[in-house]
Amino acid sequence: MPLQQRTIVRLVAIDSTNRVALELASRGGAAGTVVVAGTQTAGRGRLGKRWESPPEAGLYFSLILRPRLDPASLPQLTLAAGLGAAMAVEGVTGRRVLLKWPNDLLLEGKKIGGILCETGPLWQGCEPVVIVGVGLNVSTPMAAFSEDLRTRATSLLLQAGQVFPQEALLTTMLAAIEAQAGRLERHGLAPVLADWRQRDVTLGQELTWVSTAGTLVHGLSLGVDDAGLLRIRDAAGQVHEVLSGDVRRAGR
Repeated sequence: MPLQQRTIVRLVAIDSTNRVALELASRGGAAGTVVVAGTQTAGRGRLGKRWESPPEAGLYFSLILRPRLDPASLPQLTLAAGLGAAMAVEGVTGRRVLLKWPNDLLLEGKKIGGILCETGPLWQGCEPVVIVGVGLNVSTPMAAFSEDLRTRATSLLLQAGQVFPQEALLTTMLAAIEAQAGRLERHGLAPVLADWRQRDVTLGQELTWVSTAGTLVHGLSLGVDDAGLLRIRDAAGQVHEVLSGDVRRAGR
């Protein structure tokens, strides 16, 4: 959908674009509506983490989707959206973008962006609503990252040495995310996963997984299974299927 055909809510500053998009969706906001902010004061990442959103340094937006998917398949949109975002950034910058399960975009081994998908309330007989929140570090300087992030995060400016136009990135990312979401609706997860696996940065790597219950597992990444779950084989040979929690490469 071209930008001129969308409802676009542009904000100088807001606590969270996902929050605004969820409110718009609850009032009947159409699929394709997007909320864009110059900065977020309480940007959200997975597991309650904060997404650093320095003013005008990154692209922070949330897209309303109303996918034709059953509720059990909605989590797969995170993989589809991540793939679309990676392909879009690569198309604009010419730099290879890889993916870390389930929602991180990486350039040269460091995080440049992330996806946070949130669902609205599901009522019987009503179509589901999914908000795809995207944060992309475009021209973020190293000094803007908190000290604990400086070894793990980066921006397009820091890696490529140039500033890429945010409007071009926004247009391309919206189209690519919607294209992959549509592909998921029409053909299921398999074709999306086939392309996602080509960008999987953790396959064959030693990982540390902290479950939501606080359980710590160290092991080898076997990649993503056909349902979109990450598989980790520990030293005893047990294979763990990871649905949620914090996953990091060993030593990070």
